Amino acid sequence: MSTASSPVHATWSATPIERRERRPVSMRGFALRGDGAAIEVLLLDLSYDGCGIETSAELHAGENLQLSVLERGGIDATVRWCRDGKAGLVFAAAAADEPEQPQHPRIAERTAISAEVAMRRLGHANYRVQVFDLSPNGCKIELMETPRIGEHVLIRFDGLEVMDAEVCWVEGRTAGARFEGG
Repeated sequence: MSTASSPVHATWSATPIERRERRPVSMRGFALRGDGAAIEVLLLDLSYDGCGIETSAELHAGENLQLSVLERGGIDATVRWCRDGKAGLVFAAAAADEPEQPQHPRIAERTAISAEVAMRRLGHANYRVQVFDLSPNGCKIELMETPRIGEHVLIRFDGLEVMDAEVCWVEGRTAGARFEGG
């Protein structure tokens, strides 16, 4: 952060949002604007809720973008602030593309936890996801990329072997996964 005494001019959204801790990254990507124009961006930091970017394009607070990073997929985002070639984006809640699935009773009680695990969608690179509850049969995870219902993923808790899991339901950026044999 700058501690210069000169005023900084910025465009901020009127509605504050709670921001999760962001991890520093350096990933090249593109943002598709509403008019169809693609702009090159460099992701500087990333969380489940948003990211910081650097770009030579002029952005405007409230502008909607489709952010895409090679081999990571795409996500809808809105510009929250922009200043000096940098901007903060907040990710839009992904609408479920799949029809609502009937709920089935759980086989086992889940234990509330909050842990980060490695996950890999087949054909994609590993990335870290947040797990919110766990049972011997499955878990609930928060994702950056939305998998399809029925898709197989690999989940690895630190210190354990990789477990094959099937996505059972998806709601926005949250999904339920059933472990193989569970």
